[in-house]
Amino acid sequence: MLTVHRHVDAPTDVVWRLLVDLREWPRWGPTVRRAELEHGGELGVGSRGRVWTPVGVPLPFVVTSFEPGRRWAWSVAGVPATDHGVSPEGSGTRLTMSAPVWAPAYLPVLAAALRRIEVLATA
Repeated sequence: MLTVHRHVDAPTDVVWRLLVDLREWPRWGPTVRRAELEHGGELGVGSRGRVWTPVGVPLPFVVTSFEPGRRWAWSVAGVPATDHGVSPEGSGTRLTMSAPVWAPAYLPVLAAALRRIEVLATA
């Protein structure tokens, strides 16, 4: 995996909530216009849903790993996608996102997401 990270001056639980609340994804995800879980509830390992791209195409997703309060990863349309993580760092949070090694062109998108999350978490 290729990883980008950013220090966020906000508590880890605040940043984590932004990562797992599907209503927040369009606010920080440059390639997400909407997301929903198949059966509602909260995000967790095995969760299935759909994510809408900027051009309005819905794609199925499944959460492939989930460590509450720490990290989660998913596959979109059957393809391994991004990994999202938080960890305490000083008085704030180290926020990380990773993409598969075959997707280095997606790193600037992840970096933009990190900046957007920082703005939301510190507002």
